[in-house]
Amino acid sequence: MKRGGNTGRTIAKGEAGFDAALLGTSFNAQDPGRRPTLIVQANDDADVVDAVRQARDQGLTIGICSGGHSWAQNHIRDGGMLIDLSRLDSIVIDPAQRTATIGPGCLAGKLNAALVKHKLFFPVAHAYTVGMGGFLLQGGFGWNSRASGLACQSVIGIDVVLADGNLVHASETENPELLWAARGSGPGFFGVVVRFYLRLQPRPKFVGMKIQVFRIRHLEAVMAWADQVGPSVAPFAEFQLVFDRKAMGIFAHGLQVLTPVLADSWREARAAVAFIDESPIRKLASFTLPLLPVSLGMMMKGGERTLFLPNTRWTADSMWMNTPIEPLLPALRRIADTQPAAPSHALWLNWNGPADRPDMAFSLEARTYLALYGGLRGSTVANPADESWATDHMRALQEHSIGIQLADENLGRRPAPFMAPANLARLDALRLRYDPDGLFNPYMGRVA
Repeated sequence: MKRGGNTGRTIAKGEAGFDAALLGTSFNAQDPGRRPTLIVQANDDADVVDAVRQARDQGLTIGICSGGHSWAQNHIRDGGMLIDLSRLDSIVIDPAQRTATIGPGCLAGKLNAALVKHKLFFPVAHAYTVGMGGFLLQGGFGWNSRASGLACQSVIGIDVVLADGNLVHASETENPELLWAARGSGPGFFGVVVRFYLRLQPRPKFVGMKIQVFRIRHLEAVMAWADQVGPSVAPFAEFQLVFDRKAMGIFAHGLQVLTPVLADSWREARAAVAFIDESPIRKLASFTLPLLPVSLGMMMKGGERTLFLPNTRWTADSMWMNTPIEPLLPALRRIADTQPAAPSHALWLNWNGPADRPDMAFSLEARTYLALYGGLRGSTVANPADESWATDHMRALQEHSIGIQLADENLGRRPAPFMAPANLARLDALRLRYDPDGLFNPYMGRVA
């Protein structure tokens, strides 16, 4: 299955269609100004093997793209080769074994739709058009990940083309160090994954959403309440707050409490969101919607229609924090007061992850996650303050941060920790072993 019927080709810088092909690999409508020397639109494993060998022989570094949802457009670099994997989008499901085999260009929404038919589940990305390749490599903060685990924890194998041009398989028993690195190294992975093998789960019997909306003047009260109740919220309820200039229902600057729930029953789901109806601030809400059944597909497409709009020039930044809410409130107020026009938004996510994770490259998380997404639409002239809004406010909060999440990385603008030091050292050693000549691009902006 080739996306859009496109059979793919190799395009050199300066050839007709080069810029369209390059910028077409990015969900972000920002033109970063960077240009590779060559774009390879791979159709199968053999194309990838040939591309890697060509890059090695010609001394070209390699960037990789599967779905193009990198906010920082990490895959677009000056010089070298860009390998576009979007056409490697196959999906094969084995319902009996509860496994799936997918290509890196497989879209999150299409994988979810395929699994619905078998009553199976995988913690896919929250947005429909995210390519699963990059999503899985950076850790995979997907639907129900607080309960189901990060998506990369359910990657049980990969097929990967290494810097020497060989295609190898990696699993817990075969080349296990490659699987370790693929679970969380994100854009720093030193190979081209052409196939992922996934462990699936039974599908939750109830999927729905609870929504409550406040005007932005109530920010301090709402954030204090959210921080207090966060640790007690059921892990299968995604408790998130979004600052939005066009908040749902009020179409004005507001704070949306969005709580998707994936549970074993409607009764269990209602119990999981009862804390919203029973909160001491409920009377401040402009409106509250009851818990309603909503499919994951609808929620994925809905988010892309309201928050993550196309034809938008995005800048994003993020941080993990363990700090209590009180010292953060003045900074959150400044974030809201300076928030650019929609679809720019801020996300506060109650995470409170588990005490232990499997041994893997992914190794940095905290109690709370804060991410800012600045978006300029169409031909809107960039206001410097709007363009730097996400980075400036994250930098101002840096003393409270323990690091960033690679899913919303901004390493080119603001280098920050993204992995535990010991894990990063191990990853560096593996990279030196498997890619001694630095064929694959390293992390943007990394200073150590």
